[in-house]
Amino acid sequence: MTTTSETKKLNTDIYEIRRIKASDYEDVTKTLTVLTTVGVVTKEKFHKLLNYWDSVKLPDRPDERMFNPLVIVNKKTGKVVATGMLLIEPKIIHECGFVGHIEDIAVASSEQGKNLGYHLIRSLVETGKRSGCYKIILDCDAKNIGFYEKSDFSKAGIEMQIRF
Repeated sequence: MTTTSETKKLNTDIYEIRRIKASDYEDVTKTLTVLTTVGVVTKEKFHKLLNYWDSVKLPDRPDERMFNPLVIVNKKTGKVVATGMLLIEPKIIHECGFVGHIEDIAVASSEQGKNLGYHLIRSLVETGKRSGCYKIILDCDAKNIGFYEKSDFSKAGIEMQIRF
């Protein structure tokens, strides 16, 4: 009988989790379409954004970045099959602590059901812990609550928004 931890173990012979690279442009923009409308993102805009994300460090933590975009790559195909972001926000509260925001979790349709989203979330959470976050939060659609609960998140509060 297979245990939950065994079924949730990432097959590292097939998949790799790493920071996003400029060469991931096409795969990342395509993968994100399972989540929402991506719009027109040129390679130049993509590369400029990645350079910015790489340049912003956390206060008093020069080895830690504010923007932490991760991808999961299928090593056999070389394709990005999942992507997500941890944005670390410096706060005044909690002694100028950090809160992490998980955003833009997307798994390619062809790779869904393989626990890749779970592994991506766990990697983003570990990044937040290492960076000193006192909590990590995310917003999701009601249909995704069960998925995030399986990743150790719990409901807290109500999301509000204004769109332009």
